[in-house]
Amino acid sequence: MTPPPNTQSRDDLLLSKSTGALAGAAVGDALGGAAEGNTPEAIQARYGGFIDGIVPPFLEDWRNARPIAPYHKGDGHITDDTLMTTALVDVYDTVRDHLDAHAIAEHLVPLLIGDKRWIPELETEALLLHRVFLAEKWLVARLHYGHIDPREAGVGNIVNCGATMYVGPIGIVNAAAPDAAYAEAIDVAGAHQSSYGREAAGVFAAAVAEAMRPGATVESVVDTSIRLAKDGTKTAIEAVAEAAAKITDWRGGLADLRRAVEPFDTVGPHYRQPAMDARIPSRTKAIEELPIALGMVIAARGDYRESVLGAVNYGRDSDSIAVMAGSITGALGGLDAVPAEWIAGVSEGSAIDITATGPVIASVARDVWAADDARAARAARGRTAFEAA
Repeated sequence: MTPPPNTQSRDDLLLSKSTGALAGAAVGDALGGAAEGNTPEAIQARYGGFIDGIVPPFLEDWRNARPIAPYHKGDGHITDDTLMTTALVDVYDTVRDHLDAHAIAEHLVPLLIGDKRWIPELETEALLLHRVFLAEKWLVARLHYGHIDPREAGVGNIVNCGATMYVGPIGIVNAAAPDAAYAEAIDVAGAHQSSYGREAAGVFAAAVAEAMRPGATVESVVDTSIRLAKDGTKTAIEAVAEAAAKITDWRGGLADLRRAVEPFDTVGPHYRQPAMDARIPSRTKAIEELPIALGMVIAARGDYRESVLGAVNYGRDSDSIAVMAGSITGALGGLDAVPAEWIAGVSEGSAIDITATGPVIASVARDVWAADDARAARAARGRTAFEAA
């Protein structure tokens, strides 16, 4: 699918695509949160059919049903995916340049343990540490208390989508430069994840970077992802992409996508009861979320609404899948691609303006590009000196 020609100015287009990517991710997060951990059949039974917008919690007694996660999912509430993404935007806003694993230790971890924020799922202000899940608490344990080299701190953590879910801003800062986005995300994610969890972060950032490029298409995003992906992540994306290309409506293709990714997913058929060998490092496996998100984008031909709804109704880790699908299609189509009623509903439900981070990261991107240009000019001058020598 090729988006229609865009006549916006450079700055307006950057702002639209940046805000579309981040607000699009937040909407997917909020819609998908209600369905998380459940099968498509259970979702349809609970809601009387497919979810088609903001819905109440899956569990009425959400506060007590799962004591380890007493979170008010649903009702338009963003989850930890968006909270972590927003925190990463804040780090970029402080550094105003490219990030690495050390920036996570120096800037992100202090936000997790020292900055109280409104947490919609907790219905109160709290530290981000009190909402993020165990794989993200790892950042604090390893970096703040363990003083581990940030570049290696992700080793030993459960291998999941924890780093992938919030690296969309890396793709925006490296807009139209997917190889650079991949490299930066791989570095940043080293503080958090290893193996195919780290790899997925690099590929997702690259996918967003390509989607940010004016003239990008679904095909170019998928081709970029496959070109850069390694090992099981590459094979999983290829398998899901092949299956998704045959689907004309995700409503009849959810099982097909699950079958395509299942050989690469270590969690197993029961999401709440992972297999004994789940989430351990491997060169042949992949996280489920990124290949399925790309599959939804393919099946929906790049349409934001259908991509996100497909991700939400897939179930399992539906909020993170919808974050990734929403970020890619939001970047492809810009802010206008994200339904205004969903933006308003999630902003109201979460008591957070989910469009506020777009202008911030767009401003950061402009500064980073200027710094990149200056660095490239210095390097060019230095290389020219060889010719004069």
